[in-house]
Amino acid sequence: MLVYRLLRPDETDAAARQHRLAGALIPGFDPNLRSLDETSAFYREVFAKGPIWGAFDSATLAGHMALEPGWIEHLYFDPGRQGKGIGRALIAIAQRDHNDLQLWTYQANVRARSIYERAGFIAEEYGFDPEHEDPVPNVRYRWQARRRRNDQVTECDA
Repeated sequence: MLVYRLLRPDETDAAARQHRLAGALIPGFDPNLRSLDETSAFYREVFAKGPIWGAFDSATLAGHMALEPGWIEHLYFDPGRQGKGIGRALIAIAQRDHNDLQLWTYQANVRARSIYERAGFIAEEYGFDPEHEDPVPNVRYRWQARRRRNDQVTECDA
């Protein structure tokens, strides 16, 4: 059974390794643009900007999602666990804690796009993520919680 919890600072190296491993399967993503040490340093910076949620199978990190206010910045899980609901569960945590979320993903990343669209995200912009220098076409998605008449947030629009 998977347990979902916030990563501790000493677990960011595991997230960096997972980023490189899972990223290698994304069309257009080159995990070798940064060394493992550089990716680990990058994840320490990511950790300082916002929470990183992890899906743990015992002590093993099975997947993770990094958040910044209003944004899902990273969502990766072990390739052997695709289709097991980890991505959807992590997205549900973000949707529980936010009323409005955005994210960028590669246009060619059909699996990720499918997960986001099933979770109620809508493509709003095609182009390039202004925060990253990679030359791969991206798509920006947005999700907003539905509101009741009394303006209380309810479930996503999925």
